Amino acid sequence: MRRTPKSPTRKFSTDSQRLATLAQSLVQAASRIEQRNWENRLDSALEKLLSGNQQQLIDSALDHLFHTDLAAYDGLLDAVEANSASCALTHEGRQHDALLMAIPILAWTRFSIPAGPIPVELLQTITAHLHGHVLAADTQVAVAPMLFAIDQLPRSYCDTYLLTHRMAKAALSGMALQMPTDLPETAPFLADTRFVLLAVTAPAGMPLLRWQEEVSGTNLLASTQAVLAQWQVQAGPNLQRLFAGCGTELLLPEAYYVACRDADKKIRPVSVRAAVHYLTHALTIEAAQIAAVVAGFGDESNDMGIDEYRISFTVADNTDVFYGVVWPLYDEESGEEDMQTMPLRRAATAAPVSPLQQIVSLLRETGITRITKPEILFTPEFCDDCGAPLFCDHAEELVHAEMPEDTPQSGAHLH
Repeated sequence: MRRTPKSPTRKFSTDSQRLATLAQSLVQAASRIEQRNWENRLDSALEKLLSGNQQQLIDSALDHLFHTDLAAYDGLLDAVEANSASCALTHEGRQHDALLMAIPILAWTRFSIPAGPIPVELLQTITAHLHGHVLAADTQVAVAPMLFAIDQLPRSYCDTYLLTHRMAKAALSGMALQMPTDLPETAPFLADTRFVLLAVTAPAGMPLLRWQEEVSGTNLLASTQAVLAQWQVQAGPNLQRLFAGCGTELLLPEAYYVACRDADKKIRPVSVRAAVHYLTHALTIEAAQIAAVVAGFGDESNDMGIDEYRISFTVADNTDVFYGVVWPLYDEESGEEDMQTMPLRRAATAAPVSPLQQIVSLLRETGITRITKPEILFTPEFCDDCGAPLFCDHAEELVHAEMPEDTPQSGAHLH
């Protein structure tokens, strides 16, 4: 899963070079037997670094491969994620596999999206529904007694590694899991994601998840969709109790990194809808009176193209940017498209394919018809005082998004 490393350049050590070389050997393997050999050697090297809290050495190898060999970068990143969010443990003389998972919950409100401790009785209910609808038979699970915001999740692969092992041991032992009390404060947004974390264990080689128990030939997509439907119906009302005054959408519990990425993508349209809803109510206007500027942002000097779109919202006969939403691009999503070549109206059966098409289609669905896109690529800039992203106005200048002074404030920041 390709992501641009954000860390500064580090010294390329012998251990980092070994990781890079093993990753290159893995992706160049000509047979499954050879591939498994390189994979085992890479896993052993990563286990040593993760358990030793050598995050900088891992980051250095990723930085190097990102700029020299993207295939090997993807291979190393997959291996780092696998080794930090899963493990093998021995309990009472028997080998067990363990996987760190996350339950993403999309939430939106004009007020405050909660985070913090989960009541014991609700934790027990969540655990029961996991066993009933998501997890395979003969599994044990430990659910963290905390509703996490994204900035409260582990900050590094080494932190994730430690959490995975701690939660896996709690699942096998049946011991209560204690979470730190000094987690960062959460930033208020109109729309945001919350996570419930869990570790599931099973005897080595046995299924961890319900859809792994399906007979050979069963459609995996249909199986997971059936699990999701049951999960939303049965567990949704219970989790909704944590979100007073909020709208929510419960996503499928998945492996930790997959769940986080899925939530990152799916919160984007929710953020746009929440912004339009907020503006129409706060300013007492119709959506048709709102105009949007969809500007591409990225590092053109490094030939990286568009990394994100920033959507600026203005009101008729006023060029001030009142609000803005950031729409980051993930994986292989491309921002290379000229909006001038896009049809103004798409066929009802034609699904949006590019990020820009998705954004424009979404804005039109909310009632916004005046949409423009500057042709230039902007360098991402942020406010020196508060750190908020700057947005493009109709004059193609980057400005701070600010609501009128007499507007009732929601307390939410730009997403």
